[in-house]
Amino acid sequence: MKMKWIGLGMSLIATMAETALAQGAPGAPVFGDDLAFLKKYTEVVLLSDSTGAMQVAVVPAYQCRVMTSTADGPKGNSFGWVNRELIASGKTQPHINVFGGEDRFWIGPEGGQFSVFFAKGVAFDLEHWFTPPAIDTEPFELVSKSQDRVHCRREIRLTNYSGATFDLEVNREIHLLTRAAIQQHLGMELKPNIKVVGFESINTLENTGDQAWRKDTGLLSIWILGMFNASPATTVAVPYKPGADSELGPAVNDAYFGKVPPDRLVVKDGVLFFAADAKHRSKIGISPRRSKPVLGSYDAVHHVLTLAQFTLPENAVDYVNSMWELQDDPFSGDVVNSYNDGPPVPGAAQLGQFYELETSSPALSLQPMASATHRHRTIHLQGSERDLDPIARAMLGVSIEEIKKGLQK
Repeated sequence: MKMKWIGLGMSLIATMAETALAQGAPGAPVFGDDLAFLKKYTEVVLLSDSTGAMQVAVVPAYQCRVMTSTADGPKGNSFGWVNRELIASGKTQPHINVFGGEDRFWIGPEGGQFSVFFAKGVAFDLEHWFTPPAIDTEPFELVSKSQDRVHCRREIRLTNYSGATFDLEVNREIHLLTRAAIQQHLGMELKPNIKVVGFESINTLENTGDQAWRKDTGLLSIWILGMFNASPATTVAVPYKPGADSELGPAVNDAYFGKVPPDRLVVKDGVLFFAADAKHRSKIGISPRRSKPVLGSYDAVHHVLTLAQFTLPENAVDYVNSMWELQDDPFSGDVVNSYNDGPPVPGAAQLGQFYELETSSPALSLQPMASATHRHRTIHLQGSERDLDPIARAMLGVSIEEIKKGLQK
């Protein structure tokens, strides 16, 4: 049986009462607690607005990763999933160290003849899969920091499955967004009682070697993954370009860990709904011909609408393919992905109570000293469903009620 991509059945509750909006809501991690925990084990760069309501915790030692954020100060919800057990253990795992975090930097492809996760000639199986240390355990250099931004960099050398070597420099900047900037990115004014936090990662990858990166020896991509706390009633909503499969290809790739059960993935005209309750390990992807530059989720327990906006170059069609096999088309990969954690087999332990929203840059054909940048923006909005509804309609093309009922047939 072919291994599929690796990445980090009950229907979701369709309707929820309008209960307490977040602070102290059952099962909601608290930002101040997560921040204090992280500071026990590593240096944290804390970005904050003048009021202290919007805060973002960045860890340079974890590849300048945004670990978590809040829209309501230290007592507010902590939106990023933090793997406390692994961090507290102080141990390093051989294949991957899943520290968590709602914006982490990776490099693709993961599988195939141009993979940077498999050594030359080995089998495409879990035993031989290793996350490159530079995007797993090794720190990024802290270049600068201020109240609302941080800049990190890292020089990296990678060798792919086919034996090609890549020398590169990564520059990663995290910017806290003001409320005014968030409103501009959303194209609307927010009601005063909506709590919001937003940040953007600006990820630049430069070819510092003396050889051009070519398709015949393999290309790299910038890959940003966000891990968020799941609730029993979280649903991912992904708008996509409608049209015939014969012209645009399938609306969704759901074959990563075996086909997603029909009660956990519903594809409707122009939008799909994916269960993000951390109860069933599954993953989906959207191709460049189908993708739009936004995806999101709604947590009906804590009344949180999360949006991810990203760079989607017009007419780009070559995206790295990460299937764990020798590929006929190594540049037929997806732009957008969402992953839901769960036990790998019934009864087994799982990584944690999280789901992911992921975006990728196109495959990068870079000349020496040339660079490319991928922007990934995360916005969390917390408030009443009535106030969040126009935002969901404008950004995702569906109402809050439609997202809540999206997995119902």
